[in-house]
Amino acid sequence: MVPENLRIVNAQKSIRTNDIENVGRTARHQTMFEMLGNFSLGDYFKKEALQWAWEFLTSPNWIGFDPERLYVTVYPKDEEAKRIWQDEIGLSSDHIIEMEDNFWDIGAGPSGPDTEIFYDRGQKFNDLSDDDPENYPGGENERYLEIWNLVFSEFNHKSDDTYEPLPNKNIDTGMGLERIVSVIQDAPTNFETDLFMPIIRDIQQISDRVKYGDNQDLDVSFRVIADHIRALAFAIADGALPSNEGRGYVLRRLLRRAVMHGQKLGINQSFLYRLVGTVGKIMSSYYPEVLQQQTFVEKVIKTEEQRFYETINEGMAMLDQLLAKEKSEQSQMIQGADIFKLYDTYGFPVELTEEIASEAGFEVDHAGFEKEMQAQRERARNARNNEQSMKLQSSLLTEVNVASEYVGYTTLETESALVLIIQNEEFIDNISSGQAEVIFSQTPFYAELGGQVADTGVIIDQCGEVCAVVTDVQKAPKGQYLHQIDVKKIYKKDKRILYK
Repeated sequence: MVPENLRIVNAQKSIRTNDIENVGRTARHQTMFEMLGNFSLGDYFKKEALQWAWEFLTSPNWIGFDPERLYVTVYPKDEEAKRIWQDEIGLSSDHIIEMEDNFWDIGAGPSGPDTEIFYDRGQKFNDLSDDDPENYPGGENERYLEIWNLVFSEFNHKSDDTYEPLPNKNIDTGMGLERIVSVIQDAPTNFETDLFMPIIRDIQQISDRVKYGDNQDLDVSFRVIADHIRALAFAIADGALPSNEGRGYVLRRLLRRAVMHGQKLGINQSFLYRLVGTVGKIMSSYYPEVLQQQTFVEKVIKTEEQRFYETINEGMAMLDQLLAKEKSEQSQMIQGADIFKLYDTYGFPVELTEEIASEAGFEVDHAGFEKEMQAQRERARNARNNEQSMKLQSSLLTEVNVASEYVGYTTLETESALVLIIQNEEFIDNISSGQAEVIFSQTPFYAELGGQVADTGVIIDQCGEVCAVVTDVQKAPKGQYLHQIDVKKIYKKDKRILYK
């Protein structure tokens, strides 16, 4: 297959949480960032890539950085890249650092050496002593900022752990937009740029108690919230939703982490949704989708915030008690059973508990938590085999294929068709009293999941009278929302009714 275009450039939104504990604490870490890239698919290679990168960074026609402020790292065995930098581009040898880990490899498939370009932000940004072993381009410090990575994909890593040259060599580069902006605007961190400061000013106004820049510890909370709301707004606008699995769990963790940092700023009510419009305006010239879906994004975030606030105070009180108890017993470990209770009952992601515990000088019992999680899985498995356990896995429901859509992120009440009624383990067409389980084609009621209690509410007929009370909601075997109800008056299958 021959690509339509052998030379490609792009800008893409990216979300990574592997460095989440550094967000807000360093000048450069974020969960959401824009990655700028240029790619060659068997077309230009090392010489052109390096020369054009240097031109883009140093030419007054483009960014215009001072060449003396730029350093590069190279793979020690990549003599070609080192020669190009030194002999053809004219970079002095003391600005070229050999690094053993400058080799991009995912274990199988295309791989190759890479070269990273660093900008020297100057001594005023130096957070290390002169003799610190990390005080160099490529080290873990705030002075030398990595702004561009160019990967030379020239080998195929085979299953026998050998490398063979690729017939077509490729270029794959990545430049962090926020980092480039921080250098251009001479900002202390990525967060003091026009990409983040409007959000931080809004957070400051909502807090009405703390000013950004007055307290280093609280500044971390400002930055975390500003970063996380960007990630949340764009991910939700792109179709992801908070949940307890996969990418949804990442969003739920980000949101709850931001809420916790809001509490440090004295914010004790839903507020993240109020920042969505600002995020959208900042990015609208290139990414209009947040503003286009602002109402939807705000509702999703506000609903998630409200649900977390239902349990957050009790959860924090429990965690404070646990920390005090362990401290009094001269223990430095939060037990796995306690971590699980925070997760299962109060909706605290284990990573959030770990962060709070770490700040207080405690470790967490991961093995014990996993043991409790496994026990829960066993209980769930046993429950699925028990026909009397909410009847969720009865032979009736395993054969049900009707659709049931959750709309609670866009509305708290809706009119929808009643598509299934079960009473006494039988399908029926109408009901007049007692308890039953029902499924609607759409529902705003949240099902119990991952420590979050289910929504409750009422079902109203066309005369405006309450015909049933929703007491619980669970997920059926095929994902439908199964409502436990107390019936107040007769109503029938397929009838459209309002419920809230």
